[in-house]
Amino acid sequence: MVRVRFAPSPTGSLHLGSALTAAANRHFADENDGVFVLRLDDTDAERTDPEAEAGILRDLEWLGIDWDEGPLRQSERAERHREAALSIGTTDEEGAVRFGRITLLRPDGRPTYHLASVVDDVDFGITHVIRGKDHLSNQQLHEGLTRALGADPPEYVHHGLIVGADGTKLSKRHGANSLADLRAEGFPAGAVRAYLDELGLPRGDVHLDLTRLRRLAVEAIGAMSDEDLSGLVDAPLELAPAMRGARDLEEARTIAASIVEVPAPEATKSPETLERFRELRGRADDRLDAADAKGILRELKAVGGDLRALRLALTGAERGPELWTVLRALSRDEALRRAEAAVR
Repeated sequence: MVRVRFAPSPTGSLHLGSALTAAANRHFADENDGVFVLRLDDTDAERTDPEAEAGILRDLEWLGIDWDEGPLRQSERAERHREAALSIGTTDEEGAVRFGRITLLRPDGRPTYHLASVVDDVDFGITHVIRGKDHLSNQQLHEGLTRALGADPPEYVHHGLIVGADGTKLSKRHGANSLADLRAEGFPAGAVRAYLDELGLPRGDVHLDLTRLRRLAVEAIGAMSDEDLSGLVDAPLELAPAMRGARDLEEARTIAASIVEVPAPEATKSPETLERFRELRGRADDRLDAADAKGILRELKAVGGDLRALRLALTGAERGPELWTVLRALSRDEALRRAEAAVR
């Protein structure tokens, strides 16, 4: 049976490149009816952040990447790592255990990354190691350690990395380098997962395409149910149609706030439009469906109504979501109050 693993170090929020590795492993396991093992490489006590583990689990759950086994922690397997090191290595004068030129155990008994990673891959029956090409230089060593432990090496697959527009490692200056950054900028999880799935297993490095990510964000928001969208933005359900045209969730929150907040009263320059609107809206139901909201706007247009003045009265802004969605979002009484305040 195919068994793959994703092995992040709990030192902070998942980087986008690590998320690509996680998505690729999940996809490969699903394609092959295999098992996805989540392993936390936490042997570096100085860099391990106790809160980062929970953050990584949240990041994976946010992306919709689940695991079949784990999370398994390397820090809980120190005795097994030492046993394996002593079975294949030699102890030097300083007390470190070495395998050729490679240190397996430090003088204080802590295992190195290379030892712990290989021992765990062997013990957990990992058949395929899918990781970034920054680990390509480790393949020969890991194969040698695996054979020394009496096991057959897994199949190694090294994918290209996600880099900035200048071809260098992703960092804050490129706009986003972690899932926390993307969440803070309002990207929905569905858009980020779709982007990673599109990349698949790139052979070479790929430049982070924020333009494509933003297109996917618009598509993801457009495809959400009213309940899901209003829940993510923490806004009333009635506002969902107005938020659906947002480019990200932060913009959706701004749209929601612009409708919920009562605009400061300002005398309108088109009182006849607002009076006609009050007549039409007053005869309609408390909550409008899309057809009725668009019907009111059509009637106003037919008599030369100033829809810009109506938008100003209802939202206090000259631009915003489609006006019919604003009519749907506001109750009849609230819409009439705002229109009346502008007329007065």
